[in-house]
Amino acid sequence: MPKKGKVQMPQSTAGLVRYFEESKEAIKLKPEHIVAVCVIIIVLELLFKFGLLGF
Repeated sequence: MPKKGKVQMPQSTAGLVRYFEESKEAIKLKPEHIVAVCVIIIVLELLFKFGLLGF
């Protein structure tokens, strides 16, 4: 039985789960944050490789 306020789409996907209704994300990250973390990791690795951090 469909819940009130939800629109049911026709079953044309042959049993695939519609994840936009099922997923409850605990942590939401923007793509910009992911790119920034990757850039920081790359810069740190380059600093370690060329011995500029001396660890």
